[in-house]
Amino acid sequence: MIAAMARAATTSDAFNAIAEPQRREILVLLRGGERPVTELARDLGMSQPQASKHLRVLREVGLVRVRGAGKQRLYDLDAHGLRPVHEWLGGFERFWSGSFDRLDEYVQDLKQERREEPPDGDDQ
Repeated sequence: MIAAMARAATTSDAFNAIAEPQRREILVLLRGGERPVTELARDLGMSQPQASKHLRVLREVGLVRVRGAGKQRLYDLDAHGLRPVHEWLGGFERFWSGSFDRLDEYVQDLKQERREEPPDGDDQ
């Protein structure tokens, strides 16, 4: 029997960083502009230290920038770090676009067939 081993945290790139749902929520909040960690923690219902840990991971992989403003540190989205994710998803976007195009073509064919069918009861 093989003993289950705990998997080491892997947050070395954007893919792994955004695998955590709370980090994705932080990115969504930061789309609206820069915010202090206390505000992010409050909006996410987590402690400030928890939010800080998530922000550190996001900062290390280049998804978040931080700047000092007096006694506060303000965090801001750096969407350039999401480029590898966007590029990877592009292949799936092409797949879905093709699928929707084929579905639209099928629906149009069905509509055309309905227009060409004689109305019920008109078997003259």
